Amino acid sequence: MSDAVIVARQLAKTYRTPFRRKRVEALRGVSFEVQRGEVFGFLGPNGAGKTTAIRCLMGLCAITGGSADILGAPVPSRAARQRLGFLPEQPYFYDYLTVGELLDLGGRLFGMAGADRRRRADELIARVGLNHARGQNLKKFSKGMMQRAGLALALINDPDLVVLDEPMSGLDPVGRKEVRDLILELRDQGKTVFFSSHILSDVESISDRVAIVVGGVIQDVGRPRDLVSHTLLGTEVGLRLGDDATADDRAAIAAAAEKVRDSAGELLVSLAAGADVDAFLALARTHGGRVLNVTPRYQTLEDLFVRRVEAARAARGVPREEAGT
Repeated sequence: MSDAVIVARQLAKTYRTPFRRKRVEALRGVSFEVQRGEVFGFLGPNGAGKTTAIRCLMGLCAITGGSADILGAPVPSRAARQRLGFLPEQPYFYDYLTVGELLDLGGRLFGMAGADRRRRADELIARVGLNHARGQNLKKFSKGMMQRAGLALALINDPDLVVLDEPMSGLDPVGRKEVRDLILELRDQGKTVFFSSHILSDVESISDRVAIVVGGVIQDVGRPRDLVSHTLLGTEVGLRLGDDATADDRAAIAAAAEKVRDSAGELLVSLAAGADVDAFLALARTHGGRVLNVTPRYQTLEDLFVRRVEAARAARGVPREEAGT
């Protein structure tokens, strides 16, 4: 028997734009599974279909083709919704409520008893760092604070599955770390977390598995360490030149490198993957360079992501300058 919490089978979603009625294929046969107790990262550029896929899984928009199961029930399912928590990308709440009142409303919708609602709300408000703002109306919250309130609301029913669409959006580095820690805590409690994000370093650091979607099509699914090869892409060398270094010294170093950047008096040198690093370091010392660091650079999830996006767009004839759209 499968232990999958989310199963997507050839999901397709087609819609027509307003006015021109242009047909758009937002999802084109998306298939993947999320296993119980894992953190699953859903990656893709803007317009890739991430939010559309999540909305389809949550039963918020009709699926054009294919099918999906959530917690063993076909989508949409009221029974499955009782056991999941969801934070949309751009949540909207009644701005005259306090965060405590918001969580109380969420608890009521899930049929929780009053004492349980209050206890759970107190725990979550403290956990997401909003104790200092308990008495404020939500209209006074910053974007980051609203994101924290949304996270608390998504957890009010102690769900088995937590679905988060861009949960780090609007958070500063401290807030992002707190969300990462919270996701890992949920996994340690045996819960399943499915989340989308543009912040690849966060995804790589906490995800058990990831899926990369581009143009409504899944490009890769797997563990980050399995998807990323350990091929050496090059070597980064940090140098500091003496005060007596000449333009000729700099030119000799630059000629032996792939790329050189001057930063606050230090040279940041990029060497190609096949470069003789020892020979370069000897050359640099000959020309008055003091070696500060030598860092091999291997392929990262970001490298894989960028390569997949560029390849998919090239295949569809999308100009490079539209990469951010």
